[in-house]
Amino acid sequence: MQAVVLAAGLGTRMRPLTHTVAKPLVKVGGRPLLEYTLDALPDDVDEVIMVIGYLGEQIKSYLGGNFRGRKIKYVIQEKLEGTAEALYEAKTLIRGRFLVLMADDIYAKADIEKCLKNEQAMLVMKTNIEGPGGKVVLGEKGELEDVIEGNAHPAGTLIGTNVFVLNEKFFTYQPVRKASDSEEYGLPQTVVLMSKDYPVAVVEATKWIKITTPEDLKLAERLLKV
Repeated sequence: MQAVVLAAGLGTRMRPLTHTVAKPLVKVGGRPLLEYTLDALPDDVDEVIMVIGYLGEQIKSYLGGNFRGRKIKYVIQEKLEGTAEALYEAKTLIRGRFLVLMADDIYAKADIEKCLKNEQAMLVMKTNIEGPGGKVVLGEKGELEDVIEGNAHPAGTLIGTNVFVLNEKFFTYQPVRKASDSEEYGLPQTVVLMSKDYPVAVVEATKWIKITTPEDLKLAERLLKV
């Protein structure tokens, strides 16, 4: 099985750390964030497609063509136009069903394995505090109905983690803008479009550490020790 790991972003909110280091290689607990991502992949994954961009050569140098027994391929996102466009860069390499996840967040392997029990799935996390993200709206049967971006969703909201189980049907849909006034094309929003024809299961995560700012690194250090 293949996994597509999105690792092309500028990491602007992680500066000054990302002035000289690709965000997925910023360290937590003495290890690059990217290693946590790869460690969370289910054993069924034998090939990883890395979508790289900003300082991408650092990632290629670190991982090479094989990392811990998994084949690594690379594609470059020249224009950073959002996560949907990033995934589309891997289109020609995709065969059948595949995983998508971010290179700079920390996930639980068991949660991703649970997602794989569904033909199509999206991993979400229920928030403890008010905050930003993509609010996931459920349909009558608990399936994905919509994703609403916002900066102040209340505690208890289901937020998308940008982990998906998809298949080649995804690429028959045109990327959807993250919001009407956004220049970025959002992967969650494009998956919502696909879900109108092919239901997408929503799986609640037990663990997700979102890494956006240097302060998040300190929080992650504490959480990883628990």
